[in-house]
Parts: sequence; structure tokens; C-alpha cells
Amino acid sequence: MISIIIPALNEAATIADTLTALQPMRERGQQVILVDGGSHDNTIAIATPLVDRALCSSAGRAVQMNTGAAAASGNLLWFIHADTLITPDTDVLLTNALYDSVKEWGRFDVRLSGDAAALRIIEQMMNWRSRLSGIATGDQGIFMRRDTFERIAGFADIPLMEDIEISRRLKRAAGRPLCLSHKLIASSRRWEREGVLSTTVLMWRLRLAYWLGVNPADLARQYR
Repeated sequence: MISIIIPALNEAATIADTLTALQPMRERGQQVILVDGGSHDNTIAIATPLVDRALCSSAGRAVQMNTGAAAASGNLLWFIHADTLITPDTDVLLTNALYDSVKEWGRFDVRLSGDAAALRIIEQMMNWRSRLSGIATGDQGIFMRRDTFERIAGFADIPLMEDIEISRRLKRAAGRPLCLSHKLIASSRRWEREGVLSTTVLMWRLRLAYWLGVNPADLARQYR
């Protein structure tokens, strides 16, 4: 069984589309867990009929994903964002790929949802960078075997860069990721709202600062 774990916060506008795409997976026996971080909208009300478990925790993707993992029944944990769209057969592709691999963790390629030509360049750079570095981002739907997750003690309780941090530890503990070319559709709303260039520069600057040792709490304030 795959346990699909989705951290959410005020995602009423998008969560129904995300969860509807996962219903064929539930019919095949996969488990869908939503962990709400204290939404002020009706995210929980919309999500509850479409998931196997709807949980609440304090806000923060790392905390929420750890909460979901603790409640999961599957031997494979798959973490996706609340605004990510997934084709209904992706679980089959994932289990087949892992069956034929010795890898313990991995991620998908990503496609940004917008139509702007600049977004095609950005998504390609994201996928290439990940393949070269062996570092995955949350938009790419990080997955791992349950025993691997437990061996590295899950996500670090930091407010930003939790995906980069766990990728580093996974590389050390379990080797490089399985990089699947199948694409998840990640929301491009931040790029569209704040501008492609300014958002890209912000992301690069935050990541560089993290690599240089800046406190993730300081980076989270800049990100917000």
C-alpha cells in the first residue's frame, strides 16, 4: 500500500481538484491522508469525504507530513503538495518503477501549471538540477519506503527547506533518488502572482542562503 500524505493550509480553492484525481488510487487500495495545519477556510470540510484520514496539527509542512506519516498504514510514503495535480495511474507507475529498482526513495519530474513560455524553461531547469544534484523538492512528490523514513527519523522540524534537508540525509543514508520522468502538475500561482523573474530570483537566493547556513526560520520570513 502507498500512503499519500498531503499537508494543507487554507487550500479550499484547490484541494478538491487534487483529491478528486486520487480517487482511482483509493479504489485500488492506496491510502490518502490529509493533514491540515489550522486552515481558516473550509479545506477540512471539502477534503474529509475524499480522504481516508483527515488530521490536524500545528502549521508547518514538516510537522504536518510527520503527523501524516505517523498515522500511515502503507509501506511506501508519498508526500505531495495540496495544489499538485496527479494523473490517476501515477501510483501504478510508481509501484512498478520501485519494483524494478533497488532505490529506497525518489521523486517525479514536474510541470508548472501555467502557459507562459518562461515556465517551461523553469520547470526544465528544476528537473535537470534535481537529476544532477540528487536533491528533490516538495513539488516533485518525494516518496520513500517507510522503513527508510523511520531510519532517518522523518522530516526535520524546520519552517522552510525541509525538502532539501531530508534529501541530503536520504542521499547519505540510502543513496541517490529514483528520478521518474512522469510529470506531476505543480501550481505556478506564485510565479504568476509575483512575477516569473522575481520569484525565480527569490527561490535561488533562499536556496543559496540555506546552503551557506542561514537559519531556515529567517528564510521562511523572507519567503512569506
